[in-house]
Amino acid sequence: MGHPVHAVSAFTIVGPHRLRIAFADGLVRTIDFRPILEGELYGPLRDLRVFNAVSLDREVHTLVWPNGADFNPATLHDWPDHEAAMMELARRWASVASSGEKAS
Repeated sequence: MGHPVHAVSAFTIVGPHRLRIAFADGLVRTIDFRPILEGELYGPLRDLRVFNAVSLDREVHTLVWPNGADFNPATLHDWPDHEAAMMELARRWASVASSGEKAS
């Protein structure tokens, strides 16, 4: 049995660093991205001008930003299952940045 393939079909900016995301299967989820905006890739999204430049890549069916940041649509779809792990990664990225080390 295969895993479901999730696709983002639309999104709306609903607040600072918050998106309401609609999926092809009918699920609609609101995500506050602030807790995970750390590190080389996601850190620049703390700037609302950068964050609000989000767009829907219709080829890969997910959200993308001009700096190259994106998320697997399955991660967005099942966000409650992934949120804690993403926050832990963000803490590590912030720690690495504050210590001046290179992220691995």
